[in-house]
This record gives sequence, C-alpha cells and structure tokens, in this order.
Amino acid sequence: MATKTPARAKSAPSYRCSECGWTTVKWVGRCGECQAWGTVEETGQVAARTTAAATVAEPARPIAQIDASAASYRPTGVGELDRVLGGGLVPGAVILLAGEPGVGKSTLLLDVAARTARGGARVLYVTGEESAAQVKMRAERINAIADTLFLTAETDLGIALGQIEKLDPALLIVDSVQTLASGEVEGTAGGVTQVREVAASLINAAKKRNMATLLVGHVTKEGSIAGPRLLEHLVDVVCQFDGERHSRLRLLRAVKNRYGPTDEVGCFDLTESGIEGLADPSGLFVTRTKEPVSGTCITVTLEGRRPLVAEVQSLLAKTSNAQPRRATSGLDSARTAMILAVLQSRANLDLSSLDSYVATVGGVRLSEPATDLATALAIAGSRLDRPLPPNFIAFGEVGLAGEVRPVPEIGRRITEAERLGFKYAVVPASPNGPGNVPEGFRVWEVSTLHEALEVAFNQRNR
Repeated sequence: MATKTPARAKSAPSYRCSECGWTTVKWVGRCGECQAWGTVEETGQVAARTTAAATVAEPARPIAQIDASAASYRPTGVGELDRVLGGGLVPGAVILLAGEPGVGKSTLLLDVAARTARGGARVLYVTGEESAAQVKMRAERINAIADTLFLTAETDLGIALGQIEKLDPALLIVDSVQTLASGEVEGTAGGVTQVREVAASLINAAKKRNMATLLVGHVTKEGSIAGPRLLEHLVDVVCQFDGERHSRLRLLRAVKNRYGPTDEVGCFDLTESGIEGLADPSGLFVTRTKEPVSGTCITVTLEGRRPLVAEVQSLLAKTSNAQPRRATSGLDSARTAMILAVLQSRANLDLSSLDSYVATVGGVRLSEPATDLATALAIAGSRLDRPLPPNFIAFGEVGLAGEVRPVPEIGRRITEAERLGFKYAVVPASPNGPGNVPEGFRVWEVSTLHEALEVAFNQRNR
C-alpha cells in the first residue's frame, strides 16, 4: 500500500505598509505602526528567503575589545548645533534635518560645511534644488568659502554616489533627500519608493566609509517629515528646525538621537549675513522700559533643558459686542481662555465685558503650563491698571480650582532669572522648596492664584 505524501502547507500571504515597512499576515485598511490609511499592500509570502552566508568577513568580537574612539564626537564649530547633537558629528552617523521652506536649513548646513572644510576635512555638498552658482552666491554672502568644500548640483543618485567614490569626503551634505532619484527604481523623485532607495544607498555609503552625513528633508503641510516613516527609522538622528516666518529666531530640536539627548534646544538668529548661534537668546523676548507698565509679566520657561526668559503682555479694552473678543499670539488660546475664566470665578475680576488681547514678545511660542501664572498676572495687572514691580518674574501652572501647581526645575529657573538681573519671584509652593536661592534674591511661594495676586501687587509694601 502506497503511503501518501503529506501535502505541503501553504504559507499565508504577507502584507506590508509602503510608508513605514510594517508587516502583517492579513490585510488591514490602516497601518498599525504609522497609522496611515490605504498603505498596506500584499507583498507575497511570509516565508523567509535569506539564508546564512557561507563565510563571514568580520567575526563577532567581545564588546570589551571594540574601539569606541572611532565613534567619538567631532565638533562642527557651531556651538548650538553641537549642543543639540550631544557634542558634534559622529563619523558614520546619518542626520536628517527637517523644516519648512525658508527656515534656514540650507544656510545652516552650508555654514557647517565651510567650518568643517576649514579644519582640513573634505566636504561634499550635493544640491538638487539649486544650481551650483546659486549656492556659491549664498556661500559668498555668509562667508562660507573653503578650499576643501566641493559642490555639485545633481539629482541622479548614481552620479552622486560616484562623486562620493571619487572624493571620499569626511562629511556629506545632501540638499535635499527628496530631490535625488535612482534610475534603478521606478517612481518619481520624492515618492515613497525613491526616497527609500535614496536613503538606503546614502546610509550604506556613510556606514561603509565612516562618513558623517547630513540630509535635508522637506515637511508636509501638517509639519511632519515628507516621505515614508521608514526614513526616520533608518537615520541615526532626526532634527526639527522651526521658526516663525516674521521672526529672526530659529529653534533646533532633536526628535530622535542615538548618540545624545533629545531634550536640548539650539537657538539661532537668522540675518542677511547668515545664521548665528544664540548662547543667550532671552534678550529677544523681553522689552525694557524706564517705568513699569501695567499688563506685563516676565516668566521663565524651559525649552528642553534650557531656561528662557520671556515676557507676556496683556491688554483689556471695553467692548460693545455681546461676545467679547479673545485674541492670543504666541500662547495657547485654550489655556488663555481657561485662565480668563479662573480669574473671573476665583479672583473676582470682572472680565465679561472686556476684549482680551494676550501676546508674547519677539514672536516666541510659549506652550509650557508653567507660563500660566505669568499670563494670569499680566491679565490681572491690565484689569487693575497696576504694574508689577521692576525685576519681577513669576511662573507656575494654574488649575481650574485656582490652585498654583509646582513645575519642574524651579531652582534652575530662579538661577537663570538672577543671572539676568531679576531680584523677585513668585513661584509655586513645593514640598522640597525652591532650592538654593541666590543671595539677594527674594522668593515668595504661593499655593493659590489669590495668594499670587496679593503678593504681586502688594510687594512694595512688604
């Protein structure tokens, strides 16, 4: 009797997200990783096709025998960029710099390229958005000319890789990754397939040659990085370059960093002659007047781990409309409306028939809840027509019950305020106290908004 050969089990089909590469054994309309709709497509079978290599070029070694000096930081010469990166560029690292058009990405990277080249290293700048002459004009304007800085205007990935093979640079800058395209892959430049291929090829070249690489990335209307989410997973560092169109201030943040912290912020000043790092940007956000003005209050906010002193201004005006106007600039409108309601209900300030205008100085955006108390004191000062004393700051989170809640790093905020010449502060009461208060600096700890108003506007009598 013949034995039956068992039927070969059929492997289930595999589905893959074209945006981020997430896989699943069944089709779904929405990717479980990047939450994109309609990007999951069938790719074939789940069964693996890759087998073990017959020979290994470099066997695994004990971790104690690995030389870590090859991955040490190399400063770029731009202090604010080094602060965000954790100390500088790591050889072989691939950094993605994303930001809106006109924010200053190309200017910053051209400055970094020139500084690195002046140190004796070869630098290759690949531009796909401008001609070589246009980049040269910008380089002359910001004084970014160096003998070992090489420039090529190219949109073909193969030719760009050939330039890398020929020059063997220590630093590669690609502006931008969405403009390069490979003739070996279908699709137009900037598409999902092309961006994935360009990124993979450049990352492979960077790791193979121990070459630091800076990639410029475009952003969408929603502010996210254009292209597949897989791009953010492949690179080592993802930096976001932000700035208001009508302000000179630019902020650089590390969204992802395999070599350093992600809570540092770099501040830059974008001018006609280039871009400069701001070691102390607080002066941009504070106005100095000879006499105190009602409706203003200074606060200390944290951008990452960096304390910044900023000013909140408020103006209240009578209105003939049934619904008073609530306008904000640089502050969260929902939190500002909440503070107005708390002042009216908990502090007995009648604001129902007044238009409210609340703004920050210098175009800075204050999203931290620690700015609530300064906003409340600015609005109250405008309503009472009483200015706060000179050299006075306030910070703390205000709750709907009228309480003032503690915020992180109270001591660091006070130290920064004292360094800039402030002498008085109203801060939230905390179990550990305000920390080490500098000599000559006076601090009032408050638990409620009512206490803060009493201290702020009666301080001269204390």
